[in-house]
Amino acid sequence: MAAALEVVGERWALLVVRELWLGSYRFGQIVTGTGAPRDRVAARLQTLEQARIVERRRYQTTPERYEYHLTEAGRALIPILKSLLAWGREYAISSDDPLRDRASAGCIGRSVSNN
Repeated sequence: MAAALEVVGERWALLVVRELWLGSYRFGQIVTGTGAPRDRVAARLQTLEQARIVERRRYQTTPERYEYHLTEAGRALIPILKSLLAWGREYAISSDDPLRDRASAGCIGRSVSNN
C-alpha cells in the first residue's frame, strides 16, 4: 500500500486520473475538472507519466500540444476510483449536501472509452 501511495497518493493525482477516465484528455480540461492549480496538474501529470500510469500523445506539431491518456496501469485504477466514490458518497458526504447526487452522477454507471 505504501508503494502505491507513493505514486497516486500525492494531492491531486487521483483527481487527474479521474479526469482522464471521464474523457478530459487535454491539459486545460484536466485543470478545469480538478480545480487544481496549473503547476500542480503539470507536476502530477509528469509523476503519473514517469510511473507509466499516463502517457502523452502529441496531437499537434506547431506548436507542440499533447493529450494525456491512461495506460493499462492507469485503467487498472478505475475500480479503485469507483470504490472511493462509493465510500465518499456513503461516509464523507452528508445526506443533506446539495452536491451529493452530483458527486456520484458523473462517474458511477458512466460508460467511458478505454483510451
